[in-house]
Amino acid sequence: MVVIDSGTVRRFKLLEKHLDERLRRCVAAAEAAALGPRGISIVSRATGVSRRAIRRGLTELREAAGPSPRGRIRRPGGGRKRARAKDPTLGRDLEQLVEPTTRGDPESPLRWTCKSVRQLAAELQRQGHQASHQLVSELLHELGYSLQANRKTLEGTSHPDRNAQFEYINRQVRAFLRTGDPVISVDTKKKELVGHFKNGGREHRPTGDPERVLVHDFVIPELGRAIPYGVYDIGRNLGWVSVGIDHDTATFAAESIRRWWQYMGQALYPHAARVLITADAGGSNSPRVRLWRLELQRLATELRRPIAVCHFPPGTSKWNKIEHRLFSFISMNWRGKPLLSYQVIVSLIAATTTQAGLRVAAALDRNRYPAGVKVTDAELRHVNLKPARFHGDWNYTVTPHRGS
Repeated sequence: MVVIDSGTVRRFKLLEKHLDERLRRCVAAAEAAALGPRGISIVSRATGVSRRAIRRGLTELREAAGPSPRGRIRRPGGGRKRARAKDPTLGRDLEQLVEPTTRGDPESPLRWTCKSVRQLAAELQRQGHQASHQLVSELLHELGYSLQANRKTLEGTSHPDRNAQFEYINRQVRAFLRTGDPVISVDTKKKELVGHFKNGGREHRPTGDPERVLVHDFVIPELGRAIPYGVYDIGRNLGWVSVGIDHDTATFAAESIRRWWQYMGQALYPHAARVLITADAGGSNSPRVRLWRLELQRLATELRRPIAVCHFPPGTSKWNKIEHRLFSFISMNWRGKPLLSYQVIVSLIAATTTQAGLRVAAALDRNRYPAGVKVTDAELRHVNLKPARFHGDWNYTVTPHRGS
């Protein structure tokens, strides 16, 4: 079996960029003639020059009687016509498939499917076009399309008092910090499956020996989910996380704040006259949740201190300090590590530190917090809640009951 040597291939690749079409096929034809039988196939595979072009080159080598012609190799207008020149509606129909809601029919058959180049080619063929997936890929590039992922940039409708609320929260935080009173940011972190599940990120392991995890992310009933509720002390850069095992309710949120006070807060702020909580406007600590207000009343009475609350406007929870000063570092600390048990989760959270001095304490909360607890109008009237002058629905203070 005759095989073209690697030196010949390298030599051809070096010359190729300096050759016009005619010389390219003639050089390939000369190599094929030197190899003898099956030389055309061997040279074609090695150089990428088509068999047809090599045969034409052999003919030109045999028939050449004078010097090589110079100048234009093709006659004017020669060569294969571009697909869009032969099919003027091809580009328009392709754009209608790619962006049907803005450029074409919203009932396009590909409106609700993954628009791969093969599916686009198949649909164009059904419409009567001659289009391969490779042609579709080239046309999309010419039309300015590329594969792109979603980008989180939209925050939804902006509330007209959004900036004013940010400024109000900032003034309140500064006022509390000046008097030495605690300011805490609270929220529930994303619920996590407990078990041998994939956790985003990478960690160092022996090469070729990645951590083996389950293929499917289905909750394991005997292990369940972990619900981390965090309390971040803005003034002292300290965090507390209660890891719940039941439901994320207002009772669980209040109990997490209570535990923060018992294990950290009262020792750090023995002379505090009040407490300020900043929270987002949804979830278990939403200002619209009746149980949240009732639990705040119980907590204020136990602490014997008024609790002021400021909520971030809807759609702006990422501005809450706990998100980027506590939760983000917890996620970085346990990246690439399966959360095998509740104890592993608590240990990983408690091991979170930063060069800026962040320290975190964590504990497992095994209590049960049933969902759907109803708060009566009479119980709600029992809450000593005083709305602020500015946006009382977002800013309010709950004071202890007298005689407590």
